[in-house]
Amino acid sequence: MTLGAAVIPATAFAAGAPTTAGSDPAPTPRGLAVAAADKAATSGFDALAKGPSERYDRKQVTPWVGGLYSIAYERTYRGLPVVGGDAVVLADGKGRVRAASSATKAKIAVATTARVSAAAAERTSRAQLPTVHEAQAPRLVVRVAGDRARLAWETVLTGATRTAPSHLHVWVDALTGKVLGTQDDVRAGSGTSKWNGPSPLSIDTTASGGSYSLRDPNRPGLTCSDYSTGSVFTKSTDSWGTGNPTSKETGCVDAMWGAQKEWNMLRDWLGRNGHDGNGRSWPVKVGLNDVNAYWDGSSISIGHNNAGEWIAAMDVTAHEFGHGIDQYTPGGANNEAGLGEGTGDIFGALTEAYANEPAPYDTPGDYLVGEMINLVGQGPIRNMYDPSKLGDPNCYSSAIPSTEVHAAAGPLNHWFYLLAEGSSPGGGKPASPTCNSSTVTGIGIQNAGKVFYGGMLLKTSGMTYKKYRTATLTAAKNLDATCALFTRTKAAWDAVSVPAQTGDPTCSGTPGQDFSLTVTPATGSVDPGASTTATVATTTTSGSAQTVALTATGAPAGVTVSFSPASVTSGASATMTVATTSSAVPGTYTITVQGDGVAHHTAQYQLTVKGAGGCTSTQVISNGGFENGTSPWTGDTGAIGTFSGQSAHSGTRYAWLAGYGYAATDTLNQTVTVPAGCSAATLKYWLHIDTAESGSTAYDTFQVKVNGTAKQSYSNANAAGGYTERTLDLSPYLGQQVTLTFTATEDASLQTSFVVDDATLTTS
Repeated sequence: MTLGAAVIPATAFAAGAPTTAGSDPAPTPRGLAVAAADKAATSGFDALAKGPSERYDRKQVTPWVGGLYSIAYERTYRGLPVVGGDAVVLADGKGRVRAASSATKAKIAVATTARVSAAAAERTSRAQLPTVHEAQAPRLVVRVAGDRARLAWETVLTGATRTAPSHLHVWVDALTGKVLGTQDDVRAGSGTSKWNGPSPLSIDTTASGGSYSLRDPNRPGLTCSDYSTGSVFTKSTDSWGTGNPTSKETGCVDAMWGAQKEWNMLRDWLGRNGHDGNGRSWPVKVGLNDVNAYWDGSSISIGHNNAGEWIAAMDVTAHEFGHGIDQYTPGGANNEAGLGEGTGDIFGALTEAYANEPAPYDTPGDYLVGEMINLVGQGPIRNMYDPSKLGDPNCYSSAIPSTEVHAAAGPLNHWFYLLAEGSSPGGGKPASPTCNSSTVTGIGIQNAGKVFYGGMLLKTSGMTYKKYRTATLTAAKNLDATCALFTRTKAAWDAVSVPAQTGDPTCSGTPGQDFSLTVTPATGSVDPGASTTATVATTTTSGSAQTVALTATGAPAGVTVSFSPASVTSGASATMTVATTSSAVPGTYTITVQGDGVAHHTAQYQLTVKGAGGCTSTQVISNGGFENGTSPWTGDTGAIGTFSGQSAHSGTRYAWLAGYGYAATDTLNQTVTVPAGCSAATLKYWLHIDTAESGSTAYDTFQVKVNGTAKQSYSNANAAGGYTERTLDLSPYLGQQVTLTFTATEDASLQTSFVVDDATLTTS
């Protein structure tokens, strides 16, 4: 089952603590984030669920803005890589997990011994490409597609199709020898602007031994070479290009200029360390005899337009490097049609805006692709503010996944323009139609870039438009505690008809957000929905009073704060009174400690933070009686239905977990938002347990988990003749989005059935 980004309370996985004198140095923010993410990946948290023969291996750590880190993982099964099983965790520098997503939750139970030889698999793979220059040795993997796991040989071929270069992954079933699927790393792009300017342009080159080369000394890996010879351009002077667009050297000047500007934009606007996220870039080759340009998985090849001019303009260069960024972010570039090309167009627009070239060079903010280079003699090839002007769809629909990839970029390009500029931006910028006749307000292209790139850092393999909605909403929520970015990101997705998803986060300004509690002379912080204790040493004389000021700042709107005495020590008869008991923040509150003849006191003040707005009793679980199919439940939804041997508590359907008589685990999940403003939240469900086990030993177990943490547990020892109503207090989760999980685990012998029905979660 594929998931969107699951939002996790900020305190779910805290890692590390301040060290004391003489201990090891305090962990770094990166170390705290990684430790929290690793704990999530190994703790069995629901969004990253895995079987007993599986693990998540950390593959990549990417710093982001605001002290956030994206940590990507590869799933393995009995030591074999699981293709399509990757996951990513977003954590902060305080050691708290903010979100997590996984490409699949499919159970894996496959044989790991191949019946088909590696040599036979390679022969089958080679037949998938007309021209093969090189084939990597096949590797044995588990490939998950459509939530089905199969043992496979993966072979990577370098060669060409009949029309383009190719870097093709081929998966061959290791038991039957049939081709399971292919994926080509090569992405074709298009030129936009003509030459950059004004000349002379300043580009970074390398001087060595009295000569100069188009090798960037500050951006490792970035070079420009002649496509025909493969040689990096070298000359005796550091003056490059002729101004003639048919000159390969001139094409390299444009390519280096655009790549260097994009590198700087990534650093200054998005917090990314180089094109690959790890301080490196990729080579460019100018001179491809094709009316196009390509990213081939490790380099960029620049072709020409119909006039024979090399199309290494700023946004074609940035577009192709954008494909590389797509591949070098979590999940890689194996995405739904249109997302890869739209990603390239977005990075082209961001780079143009960052470079801000003057007229008559490419106009930043025009959001046109190919308008100056005139690739095939028909002007622009894509229009981001109104894709329909060039025949591409403005709105997402079920037809997009089967649409040609450049046309399918229309809804993503349209979404980005609406997010950046809005539907009626003014100031000479074009208006943009919306698919739902709404009015959308933009957030500026730099912020839009941060939101989109944040979504990329939560990407998993097999990304779709709908998953990108969830990922970018999660990114926007983590970028901006006021929910303004979140609200406008949501409005932009609605405006291009990408519908709401079960995994979408909510943002009320309350859950999981820190704000400061300053206590003179002590300091602390607190999350809404939680409590904290501030300890202050006070000094009084007999009969006197000391006032301690508490200031709460940065809290979301609608949150209330209340204070109460916790304790007063060092003076048995000392008293403490609270001057202000409850108020909306921000504000300053005073607590008075009354002296009683004891000169020194240590007082503790308890601060409680809750969402405001009153309480409306609400039931938030959907389809808790299982009468309406399986949605929105996820996991082992085959357990839902009507079966011989069990009966419903009410209606006709229920969830029958376990009951096999052999080792197995069944899980059902539902993500809900527990409304804020109430004082209580209660989960109720009816559970029937019957078993063939005997005695009081717990062989088979049933657990209720909240965000992956077990909160309730029953076993075969609790078997009874009928249904029993069970309750669980979820009041600590008021105002938060949580994932509820029913899990039944059975051992290798004798069945125990755990039958669930009529689940509700009600606030009061």
